[in-house]
Amino acid sequence: MISRYGKKLQMLESKGRLRSLHPFEKSSSGKVEHNGRTLLNLSSNDYLGLGQDIVLRKRFYQGLEDGSSEFFGLAAASSRLLTGDSPLAHDLEHDLAAAYNAEAVLLFNSGYHANIGILPALYGKGDLILSDKLNHASIHDGLGLSRAEHKRFSHCDYDQLESLLNKYRNRFDQVVIVSESVFSMDGDVADITRLVEIKKEFHAKLYLDEAHGVGLYGENGLGMAEELGLIQEIDFLVGTFGKALASIGAFICCSREIRDYLINHSRSFIFTTGLPPVTLNWNRFVFQHMLGMKEQRQHLKNISSRLRLALIEKKIKTGGSTNIVPVLIGEDSAAVAQAKAMQDNGFLILPVRPPSIPEGTARFRLSLCANMQWQDLQELPGLLDALTDGAHGEK
Repeated sequence: MISRYGKKLQMLESKGRLRSLHPFEKSSSGKVEHNGRTLLNLSSNDYLGLGQDIVLRKRFYQGLEDGSSEFFGLAAASSRLLTGDSPLAHDLEHDLAAAYNAEAVLLFNSGYHANIGILPALYGKGDLILSDKLNHASIHDGLGLSRAEHKRFSHCDYDQLESLLNKYRNRFDQVVIVSESVFSMDGDVADITRLVEIKKEFHAKLYLDEAHGVGLYGENGLGMAEELGLIQEIDFLVGTFGKALASIGAFICCSREIRDYLINHSRSFIFTTGLPPVTLNWNRFVFQHMLGMKEQRQHLKNISSRLRLALIEKKIKTGGSTNIVPVLIGEDSAAVAQAKAMQDNGFLILPVRPPSIPEGTARFRLSLCANMQWQDLQELPGLLDALTDGAHGEK
């Protein structure tokens, strides 16, 4: 007898949606080793190449050789509210607050911990959360955990958002608008300027998830809000260390009152072991390093624009405006087969399928990193064009 779990796995496999784990050995310059082959890794979130920067890693561990062993501990062994707190955590929060000119900052163990912990803590009965439909799964899960009423507006449809606010604003005590800055599957960007205008007009708050913006945008790499000069207009700015900063952990920039409230009410903060000292130390080290990586940010912008234009010239269906370059395919099975063909040609591309994205929109999510060169990418448009026989129409 096949269990209900086995049947569901079989169903996923028949639809081309069965996922499994594949160990990869990291190499350098945006490449990985897999099954004896070197592949260009176009499925990574190591946007600045920091995770493969051996020189930087050696500089970091020089501190251990100098005798600062307390900064390299491997476990907090308790939540921060018990004995898992440390000066390192407070130093990192202070550095982040100074960089963002924020009143206060609070660390979380991951972006997922932040999004499932902040929204339910701050918003409950009598409140309304309005969320972009294409926000990350962690945000949707945070909505589900909150006792507040929540509604989703169509992706970047701010006319619909205004319509919802006109209809519902006066029925609720507090209202918060939630959006990512850079959307992880489409590579497009929220109109943060308009979001700020809307939240002011309707006396709402704005929660901005900069997971895919931190490190890449703004003079100092603080994200899209910095790029637009709007950091001080964001009520709750969430960033992560798990992508461009090549680590783990997350943070929220907020008021001191909100920080204190989250310490006492955010379950994903209260009931979890703190980040290890070595991680806090690395996060502080790599964040300071990232602030000066203007050249890498510009290089990444250049190669991303060049690739997107080359795809458009081949009439390959793409979109967005960032270093996340989608290639729309449609059918799950086609995405799986074409991903394998691209791997056979030296490009590590993994298919993205539902439920991560809407039905019928299976795609490649080409994730470019600053340690790649145009020479690494120049064959891609031609290979993709040959693979699909020019079947894509212009977006």
